Amino acid sequence: MLEPEIAAFVERAKALYSRDHTAATVNDQRATYERFAAAFTPPLPDGVHTHDAPFTSPDGHTVRLRLYAPARRAQSKGTVLYFHGGGFVVGSLQSHDLITARIAADTGLCVIAVDYRLAPEHPAPAAHDDCLAVTRVALDARLPFGPLPRSLQLAGDSAGGTLAASVAMRLRDESVTGVDGVALVYPMLGVEPQLPSRDTQADAPMLTLADVQRYGALYWGAGVKDVKDVKDRALAAWTIPLEASRYDALPPTLAIGVEHDPLCDDARVFAERIRAAGGRAYAPVGAGLVHGSWRALATSPGVQWMHREVCRFLAGNAA
Repeated sequence: MLEPEIAAFVERAKALYSRDHTAATVNDQRATYERFAAAFTPPLPDGVHTHDAPFTSPDGHTVRLRLYAPARRAQSKGTVLYFHGGGFVVGSLQSHDLITARIAADTGLCVIAVDYRLAPEHPAPAAHDDCLAVTRVALDARLPFGPLPRSLQLAGDSAGGTLAASVAMRLRDESVTGVDGVALVYPMLGVEPQLPSRDTQADAPMLTLADVQRYGALYWGAGVKDVKDVKDRALAAWTIPLEASRYDALPPTLAIGVEHDPLCDDARVFAERIRAAGGRAYAPVGAGLVHGSWRALATSPGVQWMHREVCRFLAGNAA
């Protein structure tokens, strides 16, 4: 059952989308998503300041970054790289301004949002490559924002969760250390969602199984419904966390699923595999919540709990 405040959020969200929005052009979908996000985005919290800067990756791509600096930046104990959701297709620095700003305000950590390349213009592994490149530079203390706290964590929602988890796993495979934690909110971690929520929540509000498959096809390629459909197996192992061959030696991980979401069990399965490999992973479930509900932070008790869990995790892992 939906939390009453979330039911109201869903109805408000529906009013901002046309019934045939999935048939719209990609550019129209992006514009609609930005309007939807703006409708739930308040002014910046008191004391939080932003600074935008470009980053040029080793392969020549320019990625926009935005720093959210807390009121007492000089006393901040850590930095968080945040990868936004949007199915690899929609989303921007502006679309997740609510989330990144509040994390900075409520943890005292510096938060850097990453405006990675989007599909279908830039299919896999473009978004992953961008996020990996930014993370490498952050670990080397070479981000274009001046001195930042050395403790680094990765966070993301939905497709951004895919990116955060994958970057952490890729760095582990290369024996690169320095990521102190990974926080994922309703993450998409496989080509197809895990059972049983894949079936029981296939028609959930805000995100359906068909939506997940449509976004996946735009990023990994048409016809991809299973890892065997990904032509480049090395690409699959690198960009799809639940297709990895090992789950050991990962940073402490928080993976929050929400009840009414076909992706709910992705978080659970990922955490179970990390724990089975001897790592630390926690996978609570947001009862009564839906995919994308972080935007209901102002009204929903369940979302406020979820946000506190993320902030407590990130603040606690900052060295």
